[in-house]
Order: sequence, then C-alpha cells, then structure tokens
Amino acid sequence: MKKPSGPPFLLFMLLITLLVETRVADPRYQTVELRCKTTLEQNTTIFVPNCIATMDIVGNKTRTFGFGVANVGLGPDGSYGLAQCYGDLSSLDCALCFSRARILSPECYPYNGGSTYLDGCFLRYENYSFVQEFTGPGDKVVCGNRSRKGLEFQKSARKAVLDAAAAAPDQGGYSKSAVCVSVPTNDSAYVLANCWRTLNATSCRTCLDKASALIMGCLPWSEGRALYTGCFMRYSDTNFLNAEQSGGRSKGSKLAMMVVAVLSSVAALIILVAIGVHIWRHRRIQKKRRGTNDTVKMVKMLNDSSLNFKYSALEKATGSFDDANKLGQGGFGTVYKGVLPDGREIAVKRLFFNQRYRAADFYNEVNMISTLEHKNLVRLLGCSCSGPESLLVYEILPNKSLDGFLFDPRRGKALNWKRRFEIIKGTSEGLVYLHENPNVRIIHRDIKASNILLDSKLQAKIADFGLARSFQEDKSHISTAIAGTLGYMAPEYITCGQLTKKVDVYSFGVLLLETVTGMQNSRNETSEYSDSLVTSVSFYTSSFPFPLYFPQKRGAFIKTINVKGPTNAVEE
Repeated sequence: MKKPSGPPFLLFMLLITLLVETRVADPRYQTVELRCKTTLEQNTTIFVPNCIATMDIVGNKTRTFGFGVANVGLGPDGSYGLAQCYGDLSSLDCALCFSRARILSPECYPYNGGSTYLDGCFLRYENYSFVQEFTGPGDKVVCGNRSRKGLEFQKSARKAVLDAAAAAPDQGGYSKSAVCVSVPTNDSAYVLANCWRTLNATSCRTCLDKASALIMGCLPWSEGRALYTGCFMRYSDTNFLNAEQSGGRSKGSKLAMMVVAVLSSVAALIILVAIGVHIWRHRRIQKKRRGTNDTVKMVKMLNDSSLNFKYSALEKATGSFDDANKLGQGGFGTVYKGVLPDGREIAVKRLFFNQRYRAADFYNEVNMISTLEHKNLVRLLGCSCSGPESLLVYEILPNKSLDGFLFDPRRGKALNWKRRFEIIKGTSEGLVYLHENPNVRIIHRDIKASNILLDSKLQAKIADFGLARSFQEDKSHISTAIAGTLGYMAPEYITCGQLTKKVDVYSFGVLLLETVTGMQNSRNETSEYSDSLVTSVSFYTSSFPFPLYFPQKRGAFIKTINVKGPTNAVEE
C-alpha cells in the first residue's frame, strides 16, 4: 500500500499532533447524579425526535465551544437543552465528558426532562426554556465520606470555597482556588466553581453564594459537591483540578489552538467544496438518466405492480379509518383493522410524515420489505401512495403486540415460561434472517416489545420496518441520523451515530430482559428516579451472576432487582 504523503496528509498529522499535545489528562466524567423529572412526555412521536435533534445540536456546540444551548419544537413536546464543560477541561476532555453525559441522559426517558451532573460537565434538557434559572427545588449538596479532616483542613476549605465563589462571577462564571498547606498533614484544599454561561453576573453570584453556604455543611468530610440549578461547586483534599483553565492558557497553547482552528477551517472548507461538487455532478448525471419525471414514473410503476392497493379500497375496508377499527399506534403510524371485499382481514398502517416520502424512496422501501419472507417476520401485502397519504398493508395478527401481554398482569398469565422462551427464540431467528439474508441485509433499528406481534399461536413476528436500513456486508457501519426508541438504543449508537447490526442486538437484549422479568426497561413505577432494568441487571450480575444460569435461583433474582413480573407467568 502506498504511504500517504503530500500537504493534505502533513496538515492532518500536524492537526493530530497538536490535539494530542494539548490533551488534558483527566476529563472527569465520573457521574455525580442523574436527576430525572417526574412528568411523562406527552407524545412520543413528537417528543423523541425533538429531544434527539436538540442533543445533536447541543453536542456539536459543546464539542466546539465547551458550551451549547438549543431548542427544537414548541409546546409540551418541544425540547430545550443546555450542556457545559467546566472551565479547566480541554476541548478533547470536554468531548469525552459530554459523550458520557449523553449516554446517561436517555435513562430519564420517558420523563420530559432531566439533569446530568458529572465531575467535569453538566447536561440538562426540559420541555420549556430554563436557561435563566439559577436556583430550584432540587438544589442540594453531595458530601463525600472517604475521611474526616481536622480543623486545619476545614479552615483551608472554607477559605478556598469563599475565594472561588467570590471570583467566578467576574471571570465569566468560572474560577478555581487552592489553599496549600506546606506540611505533610495533607490539609490543603482545592475548589472549583462554575456557573452556566447563560447566567449574568448577578445570578451567578446568587447561585454560588447559596451553593458555598450549603457546601460548608459537608465539613469535616474531605469531599463536597454542590449541585445547583445554575452552578456547580466542588471542594476536595485531592488536587482534581486540571493544569490549564480557559482563561489562562499559555502562549504555546493559544498558538496551538489557533493553528488547530485554522487547519480545521481549511479542512472543513475543502470537504464542503468537494461535497458540493460531488452533489452537483451526481444530480446532473441522475437528471440526465431519469429526466425530470422520476416521481411520476415511480408512481406509475407502483400502480402497475402487484403490490398496489387503491386508496379508496383501503379507506372503505377500514370504515374510513374509524377509531373503532384502530389496532394501535406507533412512532411512525397508526394501524387499523380492515376487511377486503373477498373477506380477507388486513392491517392498514397510515404513515406519519408522508411529505418526507418521495415516490422513489417509498417504492424502494416497499420493494425491499416485500422481498422478505420468514415465519418470524410480519408479511407485507402491499401499499398505496396514490391517495392523500401513504399506506402500508400487512397481514393481521389477532393477538397484537407483545407489550400488551408482558406488562398486563391479567393477559400475562397466558405467557408461561415455555411460551416466553419461544417468543425470544422466534424473535432471534427473525433478526438472524434480517442480518444474514444473502439478497438484502437489513438492520431493523427499532426492536422493542410493541414491534413484536403475536399470531394466534402466540408465535413472535417482527413488525414495523419504518426505520429499517439495508447494508452491505463489506461495510463496517452505516453513518446515519440517530433514530429509534430511547431505552432500547445502544449507548455507542446514541453517542457516535454509527449503525451496525449490534444496534439490533442491544435492543434484543433489552427485549429479552423485559420478556424474562415482565418489567419495562424505561418506565419506572416510582415517582423518583431509579435505575433502569438494564442497569439493575448489569449491577447484579456483575456481583453475583448465578441466578441467570440456575433456574432455581430465579425468584431471588427477581426479588433482588425489585420487579413484580413475571409473577403473572404460569409455571410448568
């Protein structure tokens, strides 16, 4: 292989070198607290995309500037977000810290807000604009209990806390202080104080004054943290502060940052120009090949195919989409029961966001799914795109979705352990078929209990391919916008946006836990925050894994993770 050379390669290597040299050792992404709201989101279809879009915007800003705010949507399902790294973190450390906070924040779903406090950064999202708030009912301190300190340390800590609180409002909301005692008794104290950048100096001072007064109550313990609505403060007997801060970098660091900024801008400009030229050429070629009537041609192809249903026929079959025939609603459409003139029962799905479907894309998706034939996949019978909205027609399954059994104490009794095992087995076989099909390999992206339908014999069939994407075996991943259902989405997918088969495997793992325990991963029964099912099981199995392997221990396992299900399952 030819070794890369030339100016672009040298610029790239210089950029990497500068990034490595300016790297600060500790991103401090240890979790202090995840605080979730107690109000459920109102409309998943609107709330989840808004929340994900907000996190993407906030993330891009934070990785660049160390701080970001954004909002997407309005009303009760709108999403407002704020993230900030503390002043002594480098840009790379900030990116690491934010990534950790981003992974944790979905644990608050389906509640409509949450705050994540880490030792190096902060992330909050709500369904209203909160960026001017600096105090609130949840303000608190978290005291460490590693060791009790003597009077000399307490004196040092009080002085350092007051110094940091006094200095921060006049320094852009950030300050650090240290009172060092030159004796071997380790009575030195180190303090960091940080307000969110949306606050003015007065609000910042008020927040830190309250936080500093409360954090004093942690003494004589060696650690203390104040978690406030508008600020964060920490003291410790260990020097946790990074060597540099945003307001006091060396000339070399400033020069490095300037070079990085210039190189990044040049690289971004080159990439944008290249992408622009490629898109222009691609569109020109495609226009020559297809002409200007590609949409009309695809509609005609649909009308002439065996997959086509007339819109009027489906409207009549469902009683004009009467609510009495409504079978359920998912993130991408509402499903209705219908009866065709020949007596066949069907399920008709009215798709949301129909304006996003170009005829060519819609046809290609339908054509892809219609080629799939497996006993554990819901069969697509056809579609209609000739009317005012896009419709998909599926075989109908009398027992609807798995979640209607798992989380219903009465209906759950129909699922004994043998049937639960068969459901898990059937779902896994359907996934293997999607991932290993030699003709078209597919990543589903939305495996969850409500997308597993049950036939008359309670056999599992995977449904709802609205997010499905095909992939080539020689590709390591697909880069795509993040989509799916929070609570079932793999953390690395949320963070990086790289789509692989592992995304489905993670979702299947969550589904497996729900099927075994009868507990929903994301919806907690208590009003206060508690660990998700995945977190609880991970913690328990890491310390005592035997109950997962020995059936006689199942009762102890269920009791330990504090769930009610699957006590509704019938033993055999």
